[in-house]
Amino acid sequence: MREELRLAHPGGALIAQHLAHMILIQALRLHLNENKHQTGWFTALKDHKVCATISAIHDDPARRWTLQDLAAVAGMSRSVFAQRFKDVAGETPMDYLTRWRMLLAGERLENTNDKLSAIAPALGYESESAVATAFKRVMGCTPREYARNAQG
Repeated sequence: MREELRLAHPGGALIAQHLAHMILIQALRLHLNENKHQTGWFTALKDHKVCATISAIHDDPARRWTLQDLAAVAGMSRSVFAQRFKDVAGETPMDYLTRWRMLLAGERLENTNDKLSAIAPALGYESESAVATAFKRVMGCTPREYARNAQG
């Protein structure tokens, strides 16, 4: 990587950037393999069945997910899936889904002029009040306060 940057060949900076990404990924893999008893979303990515459900949630956050739907993605029974998800992710699948949706809502409030009425259905909520209630519970403030604080 140092040589690519030092010699300044065409594309050298891009090669160095990709090498840096590869080093980061390898470091993260080592961390995952050495820390077998931790919980959290990062550890959950190591579990193929739980990872599949996290990917499904991320791919379609507006879907009206049920525990049964997520268990089916994992190819497991509801009860076994729910316990496994909580064991590796540190939270229930439905709590993860809600938190992910609220993070997406926060990102939209920060980076767009979208109103909550447009954000709600895009995240699987039927009303502004439902998403506002979930947002306050998860994020600790109202969507309006969050957007105001994000704008500085």
